[in-house]
Amino acid sequence: MLFVLRAGVFFLGEVVGRRGKFWGRFRVSLVPLGAIAVAAYCVLLWALRGSSYLADPLLDAYLEMAGSLIAFTFAANAMVRFRGTHDRISLILAFGFVVAGLIEAGTSMAFYRGMLVTPTVGAEISLGWLAGRTLLGVLLIAALVVERRIPVSRDPGKEIAGVTLIVGAVAYLTSVFYFMLPRAPKIHPGAFVPRGWDLLPAAIYVIATVGYGWRLRRASASLDRALFIAAGLNVLCHITISQSQHTLDAAYTVAHVLMVLSYVAVLGGTLLDNAQLFDQVSRLAASDSLTGLANHRRLLEALDNEIQRSRRTGRSFAVLLFDLDELKKINDKYGHLTGSRAIKRLGIVLRNSSRAIDTAARYGGDEFALVLPESGEREAEQAATRICEQLMNDGQQPFVSVSAGQAIYPADGTSIEQLLGAADLALYKMKGRGARKSHLRHLAACL
Repeated sequence: MLFVLRAGVFFLGEVVGRRGKFWGRFRVSLVPLGAIAVAAYCVLLWALRGSSYLADPLLDAYLEMAGSLIAFTFAANAMVRFRGTHDRISLILAFGFVVAGLIEAGTSMAFYRGMLVTPTVGAEISLGWLAGRTLLGVLLIAALVVERRIPVSRDPGKEIAGVTLIVGAVAYLTSVFYFMLPRAPKIHPGAFVPRGWDLLPAAIYVIATVGYGWRLRRASASLDRALFIAAGLNVLCHITISQSQHTLDAAYTVAHVLMVLSYVAVLGGTLLDNAQLFDQVSRLAASDSLTGLANHRRLLEALDNEIQRSRRTGRSFAVLLFDLDELKKINDKYGHLTGSRAIKRLGIVLRNSSRAIDTAARYGGDEFALVLPESGEREAEQAATRICEQLMNDGQQPFVSVSAGQAIYPADGTSIEQLLGAADLALYKMKGRGARKSHLRHLAACL
C-alpha cells in the first residue's frame, strides 16, 4: 500500500506541480489530499475484494470489444495527427493500440466462446490479457524514448516502415515471454495479491506515468495530458485487477472499466488536437503567413460574395488597393528583414483599422486590398485617409508611405476583374507623387 500511496501523491503533484509558482503554495496540502485519495482507493479495493458481484460474461465481452473499437478509433486519429505534425509518439501509439486492440478483441471472443461451452469461472490469468497490456505499456515507454532522441519524423514513409518493425518486435518478444511460460499464471483467492502477475504491467505503467508526467513540463497538447492520465488509469487498472480473486468478480470488472476509460482519455485528447490542427490548417489556407491577413484566394471569395449580395440588395461596396512606396529602396538600404517588417506594419494598420465586416487581404508582394461592404465613394476615401495617417504616425523607423486606389461597385465595374483593374489603375496613376492626397475619387496617397 506504500507504493500506492506514493504513486497517488505523485499523480496529484504532477497535476498541480506543473503550474510552477503555484506548486509552493499547494505543496503542503497535496500530501494529506493524496493520502486521503489513496486511503479511499484502498477502501474501494477492500470493498471490491469482499463483494460477491459476478459480471455477466456477455457484458464483459461487450466491455472489452468497446475498448478495442475505441483503440482502433484512436489509432486512426493518431495517424491523422502524425500526418499533420510528424509526431513520433502518435505514430508509435497508433500501431501499438491497433495491436493491443486486436489482442484484447481476440482474447475476449475466445473467453466468451469458452464460457458458452464450459460456464465455469476459470482460476487462471489470461495470457492474452497480460501480453496485450504489457505490450501497450512497453510501447508507451518506447514512444517516449524514441521521441526524446528524434522528436519529429524526417521521412514519414520510412518512419512508418520502421515503426512497424519496432511494434512487431515488441509484440513478438512480449508474446514469447508470456506464452513460453510452462503454465498460465494461477489466481490465488485469499492471498494478499491474488493476481501477482498483474503487478508487472502495473510497474511498467508506473514508469510510463512518470515519464509522461515529466514530459508535461515541455509539452502541453491535449494528447500529452491525455497520455499522462491514461497511463495513470492503467496503473489503477492493474492494481485493481491484482485484487481480483475470481474472473468476472467486482475488481475484475472495475479494472476493465478503468482500461476502457484510459482509451477514452487518449481518444479524447487526440480528437481535441486534431480539431485544433484542422482549425489551424483552415486559417493558414485562407490567410497570409507573413501578415495574418486574408490571402489572395480569400480576397476573391470575399469579392464574389459582395458582388452577389450587392446584386440582391442594390447597395454598393468599395474596394481599396494599397501599395507600399519604394519598398525596393528599403530592402536595398536596410535589408529584406526590415522590408518584411514594413509589410507587416501595413498589415497591422489594415487589421486595426478595419471593421468586423471588412476583409483586409494581402493582394501581392507589397500590395494589399480592403473590401468595404455597404460603402460608397466617401466612406472609401475616409478609410484610405485614415489608414495612410495611421501608417504615417506609427512611430517606427524607417518611415514608410503608402499609395491607395479605390473602386466602387457598380460604378467602376460589375465583376472581380473590372473592380480590381479599376482600383489598380487608379493606384498607379498617382503612384510616386510627392504630395499628400486625400478626398479623391480613386486615390489616397501618403508620403
